[in-house]
Amino acid sequence: MVRRQMPRPSEIFELVQFRRPSLDFRANRLSRAQSIADLRRIAKRRTPAAAFDYTDGSADREISLARARKAFEEVELHPGVLTDVSRLDMSTEVLGGRSALPFGIAPIGFTRLMQTEGETAGAGAAAAAGIPFSLSTLGTTSIEDVRAAAPDGRLWYQLYVMKDREISYGLAERAAAAGYDSLLFTVDTPIAGNRMRDARNGFSIPPQLTARTILDAVPRPWWWWDFLTTPPLEFASLTSTGGTVGQLLDSAMDPSIDYDDLAEIRALWPGRLAIKGVQTVADARRLTDLGVDAIILSNHGGRQLDTAPVPFHLLPKVVAEVGGEVEVIVDTGIMHGSDIVACLALGATFTLVGRAYLYGLMSGGRQGVDRAIEILSSEVSRTMRLLQVGSVAELEPRHVTQLRSLQPIALEELSPDPRR
Repeated sequence: MVRRQMPRPSEIFELVQFRRPSLDFRANRLSRAQSIADLRRIAKRRTPAAAFDYTDGSADREISLARARKAFEEVELHPGVLTDVSRLDMSTEVLGGRSALPFGIAPIGFTRLMQTEGETAGAGAAAAAGIPFSLSTLGTTSIEDVRAAAPDGRLWYQLYVMKDREISYGLAERAAAAGYDSLLFTVDTPIAGNRMRDARNGFSIPPQLTARTILDAVPRPWWWWDFLTTPPLEFASLTSTGGTVGQLLDSAMDPSIDYDDLAEIRALWPGRLAIKGVQTVADARRLTDLGVDAIILSNHGGRQLDTAPVPFHLLPKVVAEVGGEVEVIVDTGIMHGSDIVACLALGATFTLVGRAYLYGLMSGGRQGVDRAIEILSSEVSRTMRLLQVGSVAELEPRHVTQLRSLQPIALEELSPDPRR
C-alpha cells in the first residue's frame, strides 16, 4: 500500500514555475523550433505561397529531391564505445581556409524575395558562426554589400556563365576585388528546370499584385509590408526582369558553355575554383585531371533534371576515384546534422545547406538563420558524440552504412535469356 498525504501549499509552489513573459515574438517562435522541420512549418505559415514554394519546391514531379532526402533516411550509423568525447572539434579545412563547422551556406538566388533581409542575414549569420557563405549570381544583394555585411567572413561566389560573357566575367572580377576567396562555377544549368510550382503560382520577378497574391497576402501582411517598404530588388546579373524564374534563367543562361569556358574562368579567377553540379564519376575524373580545386556533387537541390543521380549515393564512388586528389563537397537534401556527419564519414570534405538556411530566414530573418545554424550545429555535435568520435578527421566509412531501397537493375537482368 502507498501511504498518501495531503500536499502542503509550499511543496506545490516549489513545482510551479512561470516563464517570464516576453514581447519579442520573433525570439519566442524561434525558440520553439527544435529542428529544421519546425523552421519549415513556421516559414510556410509566415511566407506567401509563391515565395515559399520557390524555396520548397523542385523540378517536374520532385522525385530527385524526394530521393535525396530518402537517401539520408536510409542511413545506419555505427557508434563506438568507451571513447572520451568530452572535447569535440567540429572544425575543418575547405578550399584553403578554416570553417568552424563542417557545413556552409549554399548559393541561393532571389533570396530577398523569401525575406527582406536576404543575403545580408545569411552572410552575417555565417560570419558569426565561422562558416562560409556563398553568394549567387542571381543574388538580390550586391557583391559589395554582402561583403559589408560580413567584413571578416569567408565569402564564396557562385558563377553562372551567361550569354553575355562580359557580365559573368565582370561579376567574377568584382567578387575577387571584394575578397571572396573561392568561385563556385555552376555547370548544371544550360536551361532552367521545369519548376512547376512556380508556374502554377504565377511566381514572377518581381512579385506582382494580383487577386490571387493579394488573397494569399491577407494573413501575412508583414511580408508585403517588408517588401514594399524596403529598397527594390536589384540584380547585378540581369538587365531586365518580369517573368517566372524559369523564363529569366532561359533568357540569361547560355546552353553552349563548354570546357573552353572553364579554361577562361580558371585564367581570370585568382582564388580557389570549385565546379558545382557534378553528377557522374567520369566528369569528376576529367575535372580533377584539369586541376580544379573541388568537386561539388549536386543535382541543384532537385531543381534541374528530375530523377538525376542522388549526390549522397554518388559520393563513395567519386571519393574512391578522385578523393585523394581533389576536395569533394556535397549538397542536396541535407536537413539534419546527422546527414552532414554521414557525408563526412563517407569521405566528403565539406557540405552545403540551402533550403535549411532559407527556412530559418523566412521564419525570422537574421535571427532565424542563426537558429538554423544553431540547430544543425547541435545535431552535428550530438551525432558525433554518440558515434564517439572527437573530430571530423576521425569520421570514417565504418561509421556509416547506406541502406539503399533504390538499387539499379543490372544490365544482364534486362537481356533476354535465349534458353527460355
